[in-house]
Amino acid sequence: MITSLLQQLRRGLTVAAFGLTASLALGLACAAGSQEAPAGTLSPVTVHGDSLAGNLEGDSADRTVFVYLPPSYASATRRRYPVLYDLHGYSLTAQRWVDILKARESIDRAIAAGTAREMIVVFPDAMSLHNGSMYSSSVTTGDWEAFIAHDLVAYIDGHYRTIAKRESRGLSGHSMGGYGAWRIGMKRPEVFAVLYPMSACCLSPRGASPNDPALEQIKSPEEGTKLTMGPRTTLAASAAWAPDPQNPPLYLDLPTKESKPDPSVIARYAANSPNAMLPQYVASLKQYRAIQMEVGLQDPLLNDNKEMDRLLRLFSVPHTFETYEGNHTNRVPERFEQNVLPFFAQHLEFEVGKK
Repeated sequence: MITSLLQQLRRGLTVAAFGLTASLALGLACAAGSQEAPAGTLSPVTVHGDSLAGNLEGDSADRTVFVYLPPSYASATRRRYPVLYDLHGYSLTAQRWVDILKARESIDRAIAAGTAREMIVVFPDAMSLHNGSMYSSSVTTGDWEAFIAHDLVAYIDGHYRTIAKRESRGLSGHSMGGYGAWRIGMKRPEVFAVLYPMSACCLSPRGASPNDPALEQIKSPEEGTKLTMGPRTTLAASAAWAPDPQNPPLYLDLPTKESKPDPSVIARYAANSPNAMLPQYVASLKQYRAIQMEVGLQDPLLNDNKEMDRLLRLFSVPHTFETYEGNHTNRVPERFEQNVLPFFAQHLEFEVGKK
């Protein structure tokens, strides 16, 4: 069944920006009830993306990126570290995402508890005109695949003491970030070696929404920014997956034309859906050292993630699939600390020169 991206993002991703109060309270309680962990640092830097320069949407090619450095980084000056790249969801910024995760405190606690090991963790900002880049390659939004897998990796390797090889790089993300982890992971196995998509959105092909025809009346980018969450997800999807350099002012094609579904655009959407893409990238996915995916049992994205698991099993791609009691957002900080970080601690290479 065709799954509507609009419905997914309305039901699941709207709360991604605002619905994590319970999990944040849990994290704060855990921090208050435990001894203070050795502290790493979490600082913003600006990374210029040649891959994003000249995008038709006018989004900045200079991106804010938060970089976590582990407790020993400042003193162990000859030590090198593996790197985890973590991608945020739709409607979020990197700042909002690290705040939701309480990232520095969370990673510090996991390291102190021995469930994680010292690594560098990188949180790039993928906010765009329409609230999210979808981590895709588009003349309208820029080539986000290349920004993450090339520009950003090159910057981090060039400015920090990393173990600069694929076996020591991991890629994770939540919701739209989970989609990005699948998409980039499929296409860039020479860069990353471990994947962990959390509650990935947008896995299945979508059709046109009944509300999409109203978007045909938009006359300027500014009008688009005033829309509610649902219609903006359609603009984000079209900017990422149906760019059109000959169609100003938004430089995208909508899934409806004259109020009727446009088969050409819907086909382009489908071509960017990981569940449809997977059979083309089986060999790439089999190059990974480890893949884990997860989703909450009350998450509206459950069935799409189950279908991804089925396809991975169908094509004999080694992976682990976990479900848990929870919705799209309410246990994300906890899962990041207690599941995601230990997974990368187990599967990344932490020794320089090890094959």
